[in-house]
Amino acid sequence: MGCTGPKSVIEVRNGFTFLDLIVIQIESLNKKYGCYVPLLLMNSFNTHDDTQKIVEKYSNSNIEIHTFNQSQYPRSISGKDGWYPPGHGDVFPSLNNSGKLDILLAQGKEYVFIANSDNLGAIVDIKILNHLINNQNEYCMEVTPKTLADVKGGTLISYEGRVQLLEIAQVPDEHVNEFKSIEKFKIFNTNNLWVNLKAIKRLVEAEALKMEIIPNPKEVDGVKVLQLETAAGAAIRFFDKAIGINVPRSRFLPVKATSDLLLVQLFLDASQCFSDLYTLVDGFVIRNPSRANPANPSIELGPEFKKVANFLAQFKSIPSIVELDSLKVSGDVWFGSGITLKGKVTITAKSGAKLEIPDGAVLENKDVNGPEDLQAMLAVASFSQGHVAGFSQGHVAGAAQCSLG
Repeated sequence: MGCTGPKSVIEVRNGFTFLDLIVIQIESLNKKYGCYVPLLLMNSFNTHDDTQKIVEKYSNSNIEIHTFNQSQYPRSISGKDGWYPPGHGDVFPSLNNSGKLDILLAQGKEYVFIANSDNLGAIVDIKILNHLINNQNEYCMEVTPKTLADVKGGTLISYEGRVQLLEIAQVPDEHVNEFKSIEKFKIFNTNNLWVNLKAIKRLVEAEALKMEIIPNPKEVDGVKVLQLETAAGAAIRFFDKAIGINVPRSRFLPVKATSDLLLVQLFLDASQCFSDLYTLVDGFVIRNPSRANPANPSIELGPEFKKVANFLAQFKSIPSIVELDSLKVSGDVWFGSGITLKGKVTITAKSGAKLEIPDGAVLENKDVNGPEDLQAMLAVASFSQGHVAGFSQGHVAGAAQCSLG
């Protein structure tokens, strides 16, 4: 998304960042239950200093915020030394090595809820926590039904008598299509994890967390490199009474790209500001119940929208998408204010040409391939509105006269 600092400080909605929403959620939780839930932020060496400065703005909040660094592993590129963070599987040893794990245990904390900061659906659920405590489950992974958009997501399997995570990187090429099948593998890992703190301490000190190494190809300074990483979900097989729990899709709302950001933004028109696809309550993002389609719109934005700065520049205001099924945008397309998108919409700007969608436009089940398509639609809309207005006003006037007579 073109981030130059911590992703958690990207503005998501109503001027709030990911981190703002997380803080508000925990403040609401603490107030509602009279508890004292702290927030821990794991950073890489790339984002630690920036995060330290950012959390200062929450000094007056009623929650305790801790930050700690994950490990850094060496890489060598053409004789040039460098470092990289080894993936979120490093959360367990880093939690211990930083001393934060001992602090939590000393406070009497029993479980930690681990989630990606960009997952707006990842919130503390008391029902899940109570289930784990009552059944003495040391580890719980939240999974949710897989759709065609999630075919690369890791899934749970039973192997050698234990629940284990299977990632696509671990699947031989000849079985990748089978892994992607939503018929055979119907669930995937949301990376919302609940883990017993004493169990983490026991396993880390015994050096028992031997997670599978996942090769992650990257490009650094124009050079292709291979980073060796681990996933937090892969630790599931080392914990006693580990389980997966099938949760509603509402608990998985990640913002990995600007197309995801469009789903949770705010619709603005000339006269008012109101929630469209999602609304915000106490930091929780809740879907608009008036949307008939149970699935979220499928949105595909071209490379021109990849960076957040470009995305924000090319939308004068975020369109209304509560009745949208799918949107595909290609080329140099610019959106005006107060636009409404419904059904299936495709917008394509010709190579080298700028295509502007005018203020107040309503596009429903339309393919727009240039200004001429927009002009034709606007002409039809103008004719229809005039015709309907004349017909309705005449009949209403006539009816009123008859009644008076």
